[in-house]
Amino acid sequence: MRETIPLKDRKIDYLYLAFFFLNILYITYIVDLEQIVIKDPDHFSYPLWPLPFLVDMVHWWGSHFDPLQWARPTWWKATIWLDALFFGPYYLFAIYAFIKGKEWIRIPTIIFGSILFTNVTIIMSEEIWGPHATPQLLIVTLANAPWFFVPIFLIWKMWKQEHPFTRNA
Repeated sequence: MRETIPLKDRKIDYLYLAFFFLNILYITYIVDLEQIVIKDPDHFSYPLWPLPFLVDMVHWWGSHFDPLQWARPTWWKATIWLDALFFGPYYLFAIYAFIKGKEWIRIPTIIFGSILFTNVTIIMSEEIWGPHATPQLLIVTLANAPWFFVPIFLIWKMWKQEHPFTRNA
């Protein structure tokens, strides 16, 4: 028989939850959605969502720090669609599972972490060496670091423990 380890006793999971909430509330359905609904940031009309001030925030970042986000090559848009269609729902399920200690999230987390780590590795390669390389490498690297390291730590957590949220009763 196994019992769920209370969230208050799984302190590191608070960091993962903060990451999931940041992504679902801001990154996936504001930053990424902006890049789906606005094809060309140089010529556009404001959509219903994201709201204009949120679109302006995304455009400020792209125009000041991240030429790749501004250029929006096809492969980049593919990563954005993965985020909107796959990662967004994952974040919702993960928030529930991490709070409640549901171990069915273990394998989806390993899959999610692997894909996210791969995407960010490819994105950062472009940011460093590609035709849309950023002139602000330190800032862009620091801004992207959580999406590089959190998947590694999540994979490690889920891989090393068959039961990451429970213990023997």
